[in-house]
Amino acid sequence: MKITGNMINYYFVCQRKLWLFSHGLQYEEENENVQLGKLLDTSSYKGKRKQIMLDGTINIDFLEDWKVLHEVKKTRAIEPAAIWQLRYYLYYLQKRGVSVEKGYIDYPKLRERIEVTLDEKEINELERIIESIKMIVTQNDSPKVEKKKICPKCAYYDYCFI
Repeated sequence: MKITGNMINYYFVCQRKLWLFSHGLQYEEENENVQLGKLLDTSSYKGKRKQIMLDGTINIDFLEDWKVLHEVKKTRAIEPAAIWQLRYYLYYLQKRGVSVEKGYIDYPKLRERIEVTLDEKEINELERIIESIKMIVTQNDSPKVEKKKICPKCAYYDYCFI
């Protein structure tokens, strides 16, 4: 089973969203917040090699000299999910023999950046998370709806609440 960066991110944001996404219910393209994020991604960091898809599994926003990964985000609203997504990219590349030093989450609208690294403890946690994701997406039924602060901005809001 392929575990994508989006799946890692959704694991932290909402496990129901993770399940729905992994079962082919993908509403992101129509969502205004997703479209704004894509616009931000394409208009920021011009001149950088961007949107690097590897193995159809991870999609790196941009990288420098195959040493430093960058993930571009609009806001810090779900920062823990973004951090683990970037850690997963570091982990994924390390597993394939690509020596990556670190990553950054870039917030161009905020003019901020945070550094993300990966240590042995985080690798162990990622492996536990990956196993948990596999269990969630292979369930017959989606996890129950959990009302969260971010729900109204979610591409799946109508599916869950209307």
